[in-house]
Amino acid sequence: MLNTITITSEDILQQVKLSCKVPEIIQEIITRKVIAVATEKFGIEVEDEALQKTADKFRFRNHLVSAEETLQWLQKHHLSIDDFEQVLYNSLISEQLAKYLFADKVEPYFYENQLDYIGAVIYEVILDDEDLAIELYYTIKEAEMSFYDVAHTYVQDIELRRKCGYRGIVHRKDLKPEISAAVFAAKPPQLLKPVVTSSGIHLIFVEEIVQPELDDKLRNKIIADYFSQWLKQQIEQMEIISDLS
Repeated sequence: MLNTITITSEDILQQVKLSCKVPEIIQEIITRKVIAVATEKFGIEVEDEALQKTADKFRFRNHLVSAEETLQWLQKHHLSIDDFEQVLYNSLISEQLAKYLFADKVEPYFYENQLDYIGAVIYEVILDDEDLAIELYYTIKEAEMSFYDVAHTYVQDIELRRKCGYRGIVHRKDLKPEISAAVFAAKPPQLLKPVVTSSGIHLIFVEEIVQPELDDKLRNKIIADYFSQWLKQQIEQMEIISDLS
């Protein structure tokens, strides 16, 4: 029986290979190198104050309240203080490069694609029987049952049933075209006539149409989408030489 196990860098590399994670790690390395070249080309630099704010956010997200907890986290992940600073630097420089390249494209893109960002708050019951769906539709319309009672009775998924069929805020891309057309033409609060799709017969209550707002969260998402596409294009144009035996 082994009392001591020594783990070397070669062991770790071999385990990465055996775990079939080499492609994703190579992708991360390539991405880091592409970002490093681009930031040097455009003269983007990281200020100490910005790096400190990034560190504070990182510790908050990972519940690293004290210096001791931070050191324990570093030890767990086999990172030195310099490694930790590099992690923060990579995150921040990537964010700054993305904003440098695409911040001015956000508003034009948002207003050109505003319909894609309109949301709808819906509740949904999916049935197999169209006649039953129609019957339930009129039962709800005539106030003999509430939509929530119907959902609690007919929704199969336990968690969804507990939420009475609540789907949250959905967007056009989240829905089948025939459902999307009906949902976003609704005048809430409105119960839609049953919609037939390949998934079944959908009984949908539209509670609210949510108009889009270009807040910081959406702004950052649009920038991230642009940046992700840009990285993909940069990588596709590169010749990748990997020295793994």
